[in-house]
Amino acid sequence: MARPARDRPKLTERRRWLRHAGRRAALYGVIAVVIAAAVTADRLGVFGVAPPPDRQKYDGRHFRVVRVWDGDTFDLDVPDGREDFTRVRLWGVDTPETNHPDKPPMHFGREATAFTKRLVDGRTVRIELEPGVRPRGKYGRLLAWVYLPDGRLLNEVLVREGYAYADPRYGHHLRKEFRKWQEEAHAGRRGLWQDATNKDLPYYYRDKLLPENR
Repeated sequence: MARPARDRPKLTERRRWLRHAGRRAALYGVIAVVIAAAVTADRLGVFGVAPPPDRQKYDGRHFRVVRVWDGDTFDLDVPDGREDFTRVRLWGVDTPETNHPDKPPMHFGREATAFTKRLVDGRTVRIELEPGVRPRGKYGRLLAWVYLPDGRLLNEVLVREGYAYADPRYGHHLRKEFRKWQEEAHAGRRGLWQDATNKDLPYYYRDKLLPENR
């Protein structure tokens, strides 16, 4: 049998504060759970149409390049999540850096950026994704093979003409060909190979490709 309210001991100020804090914490917990559930549901398309997988959205399709950041990085005119564009990073190649916030442009970086800009800026390109691998890099960029309006593969052109290194860090179906194209560009002293020194090379090629006096 419940005790009459007048017989119940009065709460001290500390107990009253603790009870209030507990109720508030419980309320905040419920709110956090509701928000997390809503975010998950939104990502799954419960409140609308879920975004298509990357392969369905990009592979084999054509998009216009709206901004070039580096020789191997640019934006396409197609929304990606909350962004109005999709940022692409070329598969299999690594051009010298020009946009690092704490470092000056690398050797031949400006030339590589200008070369890519001439080929793709404002133009429509075809995107293809590497089979069997995750199509996103660690920064969320779309990893892609990019075909120019004339049908050439931009990734290949950059290596053949000496504007990019054949990146040996990640496997792909053209890895052997890229190594061969780089050897040809190196032997012909094309592009960055005209006057590159050992210290100009990325860490994964340093002390491996050039004579010691270079």
